[in-house]
Amino acid sequence: MSYYERHIFFCVNSRDDPQRPCCAAAGSQRLHAHAKARLKALGLAGAGKIRANQSGCLDRCEEGPTVVVYPDAVWYRCFDEQDVDEIIDSHLLRGEPVERLRLP
Repeated sequence: MSYYERHIFFCVNSRDDPQRPCCAAAGSQRLHAHAKARLKALGLAGAGKIRANQSGCLDRCEEGPTVVVYPDAVWYRCFDEQDVDEIIDSHLLRGEPVERLRLP
């Protein structure tokens, strides 16, 4: 059994190359902080529950701030706190991926 039931990883990569976007410039650190606080407030953080992690580049920065939920291997783009809340409420709480935010 895994230490955490699920991980939600937020790409917080920052790059100096103006030819290629990065998730950090699109506010991914703010979204990660929101997810951590929301999971904690809901009592979903901690051993045996859900962990919100920052990650380095997930190599999909062109698609918007990138988030991936493991072990489900569901990839999302999320742009604001409401998107994060929807992922938490639908996917992490009910096991129903959010199709409108899902990356192919």
